[in-house]
Amino acid sequence: MSSTGTVRAIHVAPEQGAPTERVDRVRAAAECGLEGDRYYSADGTFADREGSDVTLIEGEALAAVERDYDIDFEPGVHRRNLTTTGIALNHLVDDRFRIGEVVCKGIEHCEPCSYLERHLEAQGIREALVHRGGLRARLLEGGVVTSGDRIERI
Repeated sequence: MSSTGTVRAIHVAPEQGAPTERVDRVRAAAECGLEGDRYYSADGTFADREGSDVTLIEGEALAAVERDYDIDFEPGVHRRNLTTTGIALNHLVDDRFRIGEVVCKGIEHCEPCSYLERHLEAQGIREALVHRGGLRARLLEGGVVTSGDRIERI
């Protein structure tokens, strides 16, 4: 994988525990989150945790989990906002990066939690996503994120 990639899918969940909804584009507000998402209104499980503005996960990691653990992920069920392709998200911790016109800073790995396993009612998901759960990021400069946007380290 390289230091550039692409947004493959965008998902938001309007409130804690609600199913995610796929959207083609979303407005990202600096230091806040994605409009229409539970973290935008500080309603998510990890709302008080730094880096909950936007979460990302690699499409390649999801494909590997499906292959290695025989777990089928429906789109958005992982509860991350952005599914990416072509970029190593774990390498973006503490780095600034751009998603289209939006500027972010990687805060920490988004390791899977027991909430996800309980929510999906499927054993083994937490273990399968360890070190593949994605990235938590802060939104430094807002704008619109669109499916197909380029992601690059800056």
